[in-house]
Amino acid sequence: MENKKNKSPRFLNLPRIHGGKEALKEFIKSELVYPPLALQKRVQGDVIVKYKISDNGEVLDPHIVKGLGYGCDEEALRLVKLIRYDAVKNRGLRVTANTRIKIPFRITSPKIQMTYTPKKAANTPKEPNPSKEKSSPETYHYTIRF
Repeated sequence: MENKKNKSPRFLNLPRIHGGKEALKEFIKSELVYPPLALQKRVQGDVIVKYKISDNGEVLDPHIVKGLGYGCDEEALRLVKLIRYDAVKNRGLRVTANTRIKIPFRITSPKIQMTYTPKKAANTPKEPNPSKEKSSPETYHYTIRF
C-alpha cells in the first residue's frame, strides 16, 4: 500500500489581497497611526481582529478577539475596515469567508544623529605660552537631532 495523501481540488476560491501577505504588511505599516494615549503609556502588543470578507472583497463585521486598550483596538478596527480584497467568483454562489488578522503595535525608538565639532575654548591662547607647560583642554559641542 502506498501512503499518498488524497488531495482533493479546491471547490471554493477564497478572497485574496492583491500583492499577497507582503503587501498587507506594508499597508498596515504605512497606514497605522499609533494612538497618543498608547504612546504616552508605552503600550505595546498585538490586537487580533476577526472579520468576514464578502465575495466582492469588502470587509464585514470586524470585531476584536484580543485587544490592548488605550486606543489600539479602535485603530486596529479602522485599519481592518480599510483593507480591500480581490473579488472572487465561485460558480455563481455568493460565499463569505471568515478570517483573522494580527495588528502589531510596536514603539520604535527614533534614530539619533550626533554631530561633533571640536572647538578651542575662548580663553585658550592662540600661541603656546612657554611659561605654562599645560594648555587648557579643548571644549566639545554636541548636537543631537531626533
